[in-house]
Amino acid sequence: MRRVYRRPKPDYEEKRFKANQQIRVPEVFLIDENCQSVGVVPIGKALALAQAAGLDVIEVNPKAAPPVVKIMDYGQFKYKKEKEAQKQKVKQKKVEIKGLRLSVRISQHDFNIRVEQARKFLERGNKLRLELILKGRERQHPEKAEELMKKFYYLLKETPGFSVELEQALTKQGGRFNIIVVNKQT
Repeated sequence: MRRVYRRPKPDYEEKRFKANQQIRVPEVFLIDENCQSVGVVPIGKALALAQAAGLDVIEVNPKAAPPVVKIMDYGQFKYKKEKEAQKQKVKQKKVEIKGLRLSVRISQHDFNIRVEQARKFLERGNKLRLELILKGRERQHPEKAEELMKKFYYLLKETPGFSVELEQALTKQGGRFNIIVVNKQT
């Protein structure tokens, strides 16, 4: 059987504005190119006014009754909207979840290195997932794993200049322990 390739749909639906002949309502509330409200007019008259000015009719608010349209250059309008969307995207802060894996039999030196790594991650504004997996006979002593995870968390919490909080408390799934830690700086 042959597989058909389908392009994946985008995560967000871009807001599309109807222009000129795409507007299919009999009457619209018109705003001219000088931002003066003309009032409720038939769509034919609005298109004629826009064509005389050498511009386009763009549906600004389709949910109003009657829909609000504005006479302006469609290309320029679209460009401004794309620029605004780009600025919004730049302003968004993406928080990454960094992961550190511990072991019940970890040496003190390795433990201290993991703590320093965790501090660096939290300093940069990332979230931190601590993970500890019990293997074999280690599963008979889960209290040691809990103790080690709590010790790690309290060492991070005592760091000066940090406001470390648990985003997800200690969870146990089989032989796997998880904590998600966040630096809440004020």
